[in-house]
Amino acid sequence: MTVTQTDTRTMAVPGGTVQYDVRGDLGADGPHRVLVLAGYPMDATGFGTLASYFTDRAVVTYDPRPVGRSSGAYDDRPLNPQDHAEDLHRVIESLGVGQVDLFGSSGGAVNSLALVARHPEKVGTLVAHEPPLASVLPDREPLFAACADIYETYESAGMGPAMAKFIALVQHKGELPTTYGDQPGPDPAAFGLPTEDDGSRDDPMLGQSIRTIPQYEPDLDALRSASTKVVIAAGVESEGEMAARGAAAFAERLGVELTMFPSHHGGFLGGEFGQRGDPDGFAVALRTALDGG
Repeated sequence: MTVTQTDTRTMAVPGGTVQYDVRGDLGADGPHRVLVLAGYPMDATGFGTLASYFTDRAVVTYDPRPVGRSSGAYDDRPLNPQDHAEDLHRVIESLGVGQVDLFGSSGGAVNSLALVARHPEKVGTLVAHEPPLASVLPDREPLFAACADIYETYESAGMGPAMAKFIALVQHKGELPTTYGDQPGPDPAAFGLPTEDDGSRDDPMLGQSIRTIPQYEPDLDALRSASTKVVIAAGVESEGEMAARGAAAFAERLGVELTMFPSHHGGFLGGEFGQRGDPDGFAVALRTALDGG
């Protein structure tokens, strides 16, 4: 197994700090651009396995605000994809390497689309894997209502009941019926979640991303005219789920073919968070998408 040295850095951004990790030598000569791996609301720890497959290039991971080691958010509104895009831009600028390649997962894929729309010159190839873009789906209104209900449940009842609703939503196959909100919420205990409210309200997904990521509408004109090669991807096991449907619908709008990756929404995971996908197959698919081989 190749051991790659990791350099952890902290950057001041307006209203907070962002911490990121550099694996490998940014100044090394080679045929590959630096690879940035971006998640949200997942932090950098979720990319440990995937990064290990790309020791032939420098790999950068980061914690998006206010997740993990990064901090700072606005008091009057949640951080949105444009905010995260600017944080990503600052991280890339700090590397001093010119263009990078970028893999975005879930909300990180949405934030990466916002970055390319604003700063296409910074990204050679973007692979956006399962961006959960409810905004481009025919059932956007019931999806928006379901997301709002999850946030309201979190505020009123805490993490367990809200997370149970979130899991049920993201695992739902096919279009969401207009009557979806009429059914009772699932039992948190059925998912191994707490039923008691501990009073905390610092979960970045339930308190922040659920209010901004599904509702975001990418700038199609900017993305179509960008010099960046944009790859939209979805997992073969995710067919029918909101994130995979969002990827497929957005690929169609953008005028590119949907690229299928092995496994599911977390197909790159190798045991992080107790979950496992198909990291071997996923890394092969990502390398092919990045290098065009």
